[in-house]
Amino acid sequence: MKRFALLVVLPLLAACGPDGKPAPGAGGPPGGMPPPEVVVVQVGSKAATLTQELPGRVEAVRTAQVRARVEGIVEKRLFTEGSDVRAGQPLFRLDDRTYRTAAQAAEADVDVKRLNLARVESLLPIKAVSQQEVDLARAALKQSEAQLARARLDLENTTVPAPISGHIGRTVVTEGALVGRNDATLLATIEQLEPVNVLFTQPNADVLRLKSALAAGQLKATDSRIVELILENGQPYPHKGRLFFSDMSVDPSTGAVTLKAEFPNPKRLLLPGTFVRVRLPQAVAENVITVPQRAVMSGPQGQFVLLVGPDNKVMPRPVKVGAMSGTDFVVEDGLKDGETLIVDGVQKAKPGSVVKPVLQKQGS
Repeated sequence: MKRFALLVVLPLLAACGPDGKPAPGAGGPPGGMPPPEVVVVQVGSKAATLTQELPGRVEAVRTAQVRARVEGIVEKRLFTEGSDVRAGQPLFRLDDRTYRTAAQAAEADVDVKRLNLARVESLLPIKAVSQQEVDLARAALKQSEAQLARARLDLENTTVPAPISGHIGRTVVTEGALVGRNDATLLATIEQLEPVNVLFTQPNADVLRLKSALAAGQLKATDSRIVELILENGQPYPHKGRLFFSDMSVDPSTGAVTLKAEFPNPKRLLLPGTFVRVRLPQAVAENVITVPQRAVMSGPQGQFVLLVGPDNKVMPRPVKVGAMSGTDFVVEDGLKDGETLIVDGVQKAKPGSVVKPVLQKQGS
């Protein structure tokens, strides 16, 4: 029995420290973990530019269709598909034998008419011919010269040039194809991609509400015509654009007004037909509170944010958000100046828990 008692007591003594308290990691309560760090901002009222994100589509600033102006067989393509071309650069060459012969015949006819005019003019002083014959010879020469000009133009059109500078797409026809019969056959399309236009629409109802708010003094008009672009992948486009066109009529099928903005496109990121979202400045609101989108969460009771209260404890707060200001929400109700808002690390901040607030750096 004594030996059994020692076997039971010795392990218990080993689990205790020198002072008789349980040793760390030997079955006692785990040591306290440091509070998690969260990034916070101090809430404050300020003037904010209200913005609206609207769907849009990219289009080339200039588009030209390369067409055959005369009938003929395509002999050769003189460019590489998908390359950049300059205005006036030859793109296609057609069989020109028929037009070259016609031009030579027209030149010979002009020479004949010119000699005939010189002959009758020399006979007029001696009354060997009448003035009417001279006038008819002069008119015949002009007619022949016009026919020569047309023949030379047809011959020139057997080489099809680029009407504008830009990016040329795939060829619609190949060598050996007959083009230009009965109509001007489409050969290729050139698009100017630097800069590009973005067409987008704004509901007319939003325009009317904005005008009413401006008239009532609730908002101030903004002179900014600078707009931003959000790409299909959700990333902001690195270059800002400029609004330069707003339609003065409403589309009866959609109830929207069409607007146009121009964006630089140095790296060809914006291709015609791409769907984008345009961030359009609307007006300036005074003394409003804005918070980053990532700081606003949704729950069964609606939208809310997390604040750091006394003793660094996390407090949920219901909020009501309204318009956008860039990437931030404008908070209409629920926040006051001076409160500490958690913007990053919300997944680590449980209501009622203690956190370590770290003030967000400027520009973050």
